Amino acid sequence: MAKKQTTKAEVEQSKENTTVELDNLMRYEKPGKDKVKPTWEIKDRVYYLKGEGAPVARILKSSCLWFDEDKGYEREVMYCENQKTCFVDEMKGVKRTGRVIFRDGVLIVPKNKTVLQKFLSIYHKDLDTIYYEHKPEVIAVDEVAKLENEVDALIAARDLDIDMAEAVMRAELGSEVSKMSSKELKRDLLLFAKRNPSLFLDLINDDNLFLRNMAIKSVENNLISLSADQRTFSWSSNGKTLCSVPFDQHPYSALAAWFKTDEGMDVYNTIEKRLK
Repeated sequence: MAKKQTTKAEVEQSKENTTVELDNLMRYEKPGKDKVKPTWEIKDRVYYLKGEGAPVARILKSSCLWFDEDKGYEREVMYCENQKTCFVDEMKGVKRTGRVIFRDGVLIVPKNKTVLQKFLSIYHKDLDTIYYEHKPEVIAVDEVAKLENEVDALIAARDLDIDMAEAVMRAELGSEVSKMSSKELKRDLLLFAKRNPSLFLDLINDDNLFLRNMAIKSVENNLISLSADQRTFSWSSNGKTLCSVPFDQHPYSALAAWFKTDEGMDVYNTIEKRLK
């Protein structure tokens, strides 16, 4: 039987198929290959016991169980002075268990004791419950965020108009705001922004804050009356009922919400003109 001759076109097609197969093999990645474990920074580390009144000495357990998510089961971890790993199933030879002792609430671990550092920083069950690792970089980030928050609050307080400033400080000081001069109001506003920047920023971003302030001022100036049971607002001049207060709401919050209705907007505009 005659042997079939391979044509030039078939040879080229075979080469192309082989190239595609090789490309596919090169692109294939095993599961988990793209998971890059964070590098361990070699440095001295300091650990502190949580809470006040640290004892002269506190000994933590040198072994515990740690759940390994990659393997899907708990593994025993232990600090041994003569081993290069914390995992008991990876240890070789005799295990010489080390002691973990906090003295006066502090444990300083030098950079050459990497196994103990990893045992305390990653695997120990008491991490962030009985003790914590001192992390200056995290503290710095938190402090920067607080300082930036304070700066934002102070800038906002400086640029706030007097009516909004009154609304903010009324939420903080109550009716005392009515007796304050504009300078006193501005001073206390800046001090409030510096003392509690997060609350200050929340207040100035509260859509109902200004309306609630107007509701309080309208009652203080005897334009609107609030019934003794704090369930009904009415005109002080003629006793005509304006709105009722739902049982689950604060009276002035309810009036502020009512000001947003079609009927309430007309009343609000009237009150605003009378207060000027």
